[in-house]
Amino acid sequence: MNNKNYLDVLVNYRLQRANETYSEALLMKQENHWNTCANRLYYACFYAVTALLAKSNLSAKKHSGVKALFNQHFIKTRKIAKDNGELYKNLFEARQEGDYIDFVFFFVLTITPWINDVKIFIDNITKLINSLP
Repeated sequence: MNNKNYLDVLVNYRLQRANETYSEALLMKQENHWNTCANRLYYACFYAVTALLAKSNLSAKKHSGVKALFNQHFIKTRKIAKDNGELYKNLFEARQEGDYIDFVFFFVLTITPWINDVKIFIDNITKLINSLP
């Protein structure tokens, strides 16, 4: 498999993971597992962003590096709307808190607004990926 074919497979895989992980977030919402829902929403966005970075021949080893590259190459250049960057930042912080800090509990009013926003986020990134050569 040549590099372009590998890259296409990788991008498609990561977009598939983004959509699957978004579906997992919806399942967690149904069960009122808000911390896990926040985690899954973050990872849905993370997979979409890493698909976009791969399509653009960019990569990072850490989540903070992914966030920095996304901001540098797509938010600051206005290829992706600023509110999408803000959503990703908020989810990044929520995931950090929910996964690593004791006694953090998310509730319906915090998480629910993000659910539709994440679907739009994934759709926007997918459209951008499909528009790139």
